[in-house]
Amino acid sequence: MPGQCGAGHAQPTMQPLIECVPNFSEGRQPETIKLITDAIEAVPGVQLLDVDPGAATNRTVVTFVGSPEAVVEAAFQAIKMAGQVIDMRHHTGEHPRMGATDVCPLVPISGISLEETARWSRKLAQRVGTELNIPVYMYEAAATSPARSNLATIRAGEYEGLEQKLKNPDWHPDYGQPLFNAKSGATVIGARDFLVAYNVNLNTTSVKRANSVAFDVREQGRVLTENGKQVKDENGQPIRQPGMLKHVKGIGWFIEEYGVAQVSMNLTNIRETPLHLAFDACCQSAVNRGLRVTGSELVGLVPKSVLIDAGRHFLHKQRRSAGVSEAELIRIAVLSLGLSELKPFDPQKKIIEYLLEPADAAPLASMRVRDFAFETASESPAPGGGSIAAQVGALGAALGTMVANLSAAKKGWEDRWEIFSQWAEEGQLLTTKLLQLIDEDTKAFGAIMAAFGLPKSNEQDKRLRKEAIADATRFAIRTPLAVMETALDTFNLLDHMARYGMQQSLSDAGVGSLCALAAVHGAALNVRINAKDFNDDRPFADESLSRAAYLTAEADKRHAAIMAYVHESL
Repeated sequence: MPGQCGAGHAQPTMQPLIECVPNFSEGRQPETIKLITDAIEAVPGVQLLDVDPGAATNRTVVTFVGSPEAVVEAAFQAIKMAGQVIDMRHHTGEHPRMGATDVCPLVPISGISLEETARWSRKLAQRVGTELNIPVYMYEAAATSPARSNLATIRAGEYEGLEQKLKNPDWHPDYGQPLFNAKSGATVIGARDFLVAYNVNLNTTSVKRANSVAFDVREQGRVLTENGKQVKDENGQPIRQPGMLKHVKGIGWFIEEYGVAQVSMNLTNIRETPLHLAFDACCQSAVNRGLRVTGSELVGLVPKSVLIDAGRHFLHKQRRSAGVSEAELIRIAVLSLGLSELKPFDPQKKIIEYLLEPADAAPLASMRVRDFAFETASESPAPGGGSIAAQVGALGAALGTMVANLSAAKKGWEDRWEIFSQWAEEGQLLTTKLLQLIDEDTKAFGAIMAAFGLPKSNEQDKRLRKEAIADATRFAIRTPLAVMETALDTFNLLDHMARYGMQQSLSDAGVGSLCALAAVHGAALNVRINAKDFNDDRPFADESLSRAAYLTAEADKRHAAIMAYVHESL
């Protein structure tokens, strides 16, 4: 598979990483919120990503990530601090709640399963119940029974009904004593997949009408009525009319802070019901009820894929090519969803991958063209030929993508926009991969230099140094091989664009092919120089040289076919 060699070395082992998204019943006192977030940040090994307070809901959603041990400790300290500084006896707000720390989910991000994450949530719950005397209920993947898996079921009656609820043996907490903690209430802790908290704004102030839209779209729908009375089944249970969307919980409310009614939703499975489908469903229901959706609001953070998928969706609805940059897809999503209606939406602060990405994650690929050229021309040995091969390959893929996008928008070709959009999306993926490999090649060079710099004062040092050099050399071979594989794939795009794309851009397809050829041949030289004397793993070296020779020959054939067509057609 293209790029498989380079990617394989980049992630030898994935450290367990989990996210914690506690919701605290305070959104109006910044100094109180800061005491809680300070307690989180005081724990080594966690990174605070987002603090999202709401005055109308009187609730703050906090997001932080780290190793399981660090996250559990930070969550405990935050719950402890919230219990000290929040008094539920005086709390009011639009959002359902039952405690100072209302809910505290742990979410697996990488290197850990949902089941393992659930075990960590139970460790946290046990400490909270035992050390803080706060009743704790487990939910979602950590639930102790199916009846307690749903957060809304556990929270029914809210704080005001909690004292009576705790007296019911069926609602004794999973951890802690069944005693009412008047100041802190109760806390719900668990493990779940990524949840998106999402509010859709309506051009009304009516909670009743917002609820009507919520009932239309949410999975559990509404209870059927007849002549003002609930319709019940033979067992006396209310009969429900299911809503439009699976894995969606929703209610309507009025946000005094903004002066609008909203449909407030939790999307619990964004693979099956993505954000943009929830938005479209609200739009459809609103129109049917004489309302209009004016925008929407994301609470907390989202994975990058949520907005990229939304951007593609809205471009496809416009019959436009979705083969544009990641930044453009996100911009289209923000515009289409109206995410900046209530307050400015900054993708750098709301997308979890951007917050986790180091500032210097791609120092070369992020440079301006002039700076990159001058950096290459300096006396430093890196960036060198490997990075340049990846760069020129990215330019070749970008040219093919450009032709696809121009062809998708060509007047008179409206019946072909979708196929060209698919090619443009493929081209964007290839371009992005090759851009990543620019810096990957420099990392490979740095790994070799670091390995050669290791001490060799005794036999153990020598052995470790030799192993490090071997690992770094494999990395330095895999990376240009990944450049070759990816650049070779661009010939499929370029060939199709030369033959079937708009002929005014025929020369662009030809230049793209020349770039792709240079990328393959240039990266092949890097494979050869790193593999020729690599005797510590001769089979790997020989196999890599053989693969490079095959890729080079394939590139020559594909380039020749493209250029023959280009020259014949010009």
